[in-house]
Amino acid sequence: MRAIIDPRQGDVEDDASSTKRYSLLSLAGSLLAEISLPKLALAWTLLIGVPALVLGFAPLATTLWLSTLSSKAATVVYGAGSLVLLGLVVLAGWFGGQRLFPVAERSFWALNALAVQPTYAAIREVLRHFVERTLPASTQANTRAAVRAVTAALAGIVIALPIAWLVAALWPFTRWVTSPADLAAPLALIGAALANSTVAVASYFGAASLVWGIADALTSQPRTIVEFPMPTAGRPRWRIAHLSDIHIVGEPHGFRIESGRAGPKGNDRLNRVFAELEAIHAREPLDFVLVTGDITDAGRSAEWVVFLDLLAAHPEIAQRLLILPGNHDVNVVDRANPARLDLPFSPNKYLRQARVISTLAMVQGDRVRLIDTATGRPGPTLEAALAPHRDTIAAFADNGSLRLGHKVGKLWNTLFPMVRPPDTPGGLGIILLNSNADTHFSFTNALGLVSSEHIRAISQACSAWPDAQWLVGLHHHLVEYPMAAKELSERIGTSLVNGSWVLRCLQHSLPGAVVMHGHRHIDWIGSCGPLSIVSAPSPVMNATNQAAPHFYVHTLEAGPDRLELLTPTRVEIA
Repeated sequence: MRAIIDPRQGDVEDDASSTKRYSLLSLAGSLLAEISLPKLALAWTLLIGVPALVLGFAPLATTLWLSTLSSKAATVVYGAGSLVLLGLVVLAGWFGGQRLFPVAERSFWALNALAVQPTYAAIREVLRHFVERTLPASTQANTRAAVRAVTAALAGIVIALPIAWLVAALWPFTRWVTSPADLAAPLALIGAALANSTVAVASYFGAASLVWGIADALTSQPRTIVEFPMPTAGRPRWRIAHLSDIHIVGEPHGFRIESGRAGPKGNDRLNRVFAELEAIHAREPLDFVLVTGDITDAGRSAEWVVFLDLLAAHPEIAQRLLILPGNHDVNVVDRANPARLDLPFSPNKYLRQARVISTLAMVQGDRVRLIDTATGRPGPTLEAALAPHRDTIAAFADNGSLRLGHKVGKLWNTLFPMVRPPDTPGGLGIILLNSNADTHFSFTNALGLVSSEHIRAISQACSAWPDAQWLVGLHHHLVEYPMAAKELSERIGTSLVNGSWVLRCLQHSLPGAVVMHGHRHIDWIGSCGPLSIVSAPSPVMNATNQAAPHFYVHTLEAGPDRLELLTPTRVEIA
């Protein structure tokens, strides 16, 4: 008897969050219908409303405090007391500032991730899309780079001009100074605070967009590498298999979030990838296998079990494996519902982080080291750094305690970057970054961020191993590729919200380095100034640029002033 529905082929429920089956506009409509409005209102109040009101009230409260307490304060701090008070303020600022700066930095970039970067990137890519479609196919690379630079600056101007008009219109309603007499009209103060908040946030929005546009216009534009150098006898070389976005699912016939029924089901293709890696290694040994994130499809326990079972079946590959987290490993709140929202204090994100920490320890715990940012020197191995926290992580995974979850979150922020040190002077060092932004919403899970602490640790790693050749791995892409797009929906903008800044920092700290990433499932190898950049396609999903599923084995050669990318070997998965 023939089944009416073959459950192995899935159904419409498997397409709920698929960007290959539905447009982003359609998914946004479903999101609005399904989202929890009370939870959304609470999240926006905590993340935006309260900080904005505090920002608006801050100048009013400050001037009120000065006007009412200045005479008393003058009496208290008269003479030697003023020096004591000044010293206490400086000490409080120094020690408190060190603790508050990382929090302030994450909040700063969260504002950019929420509004500034998506708006700027959307306008920039719309301009580029329509301008580049008018260019003839024979247009030179230099001309295309100039067009990309001009459209970046123009996008910043397009945002800044209407915001300047809005700020000018609201300015008469703002009030930055108050006195005790104004407390008789509290509603007027509330209105002034709201106007202050709107002007301050809008001014930053416009200024940041303009600065972003100018910075993108002035930075070196990415160029596709069309010719690779020939190998030079006598130079050290390393063979690196680069995988990314393998999106393991936990069910034998499961479908992936992004592709739904339009993509492969189960993990059969991934099994063939690892079998091919083993055959390649048997013919010509690999030095490393680098997986730049999105190892799982939603960070679920069953998905990590599949990954660990796969490594157990391929021990030679497991011994050479280095991994780092992607947005699907830590930021997907609900794989079946893009409208799902976790509150900022939810323990669920810490649980996903705990799973990643445990897997990192099993895969590379004794092969990578942390950087002691306080001293600037190499710190312990990952395994040694996690030893005092194993019981805490295990207890949190067992009971989901909010208190223990916050401890896991604090630990998570200290584990990156990880460094696989060079074996010899002048050898290959590998830096592994966590480029995932702290998001609470499935629909915005793709956003990325590299903190200033990580950038400082990269510089410290360079100082610790000054002769090393450097390979940097992260999940998110630094720049948009100079590739034509058939549809506007393909141009999603740089998901690393501070990508321009990170690019400049890497160009300064690691000139000549190779940067490998994933995230976009796009096959591209190019350069941007002194950096070589490699974007890995997904070997298990249908690639956005319609290429057959494949991955690359790269040969890196130590050059006189840079790490050279030699001609890569393309490995197709049938």
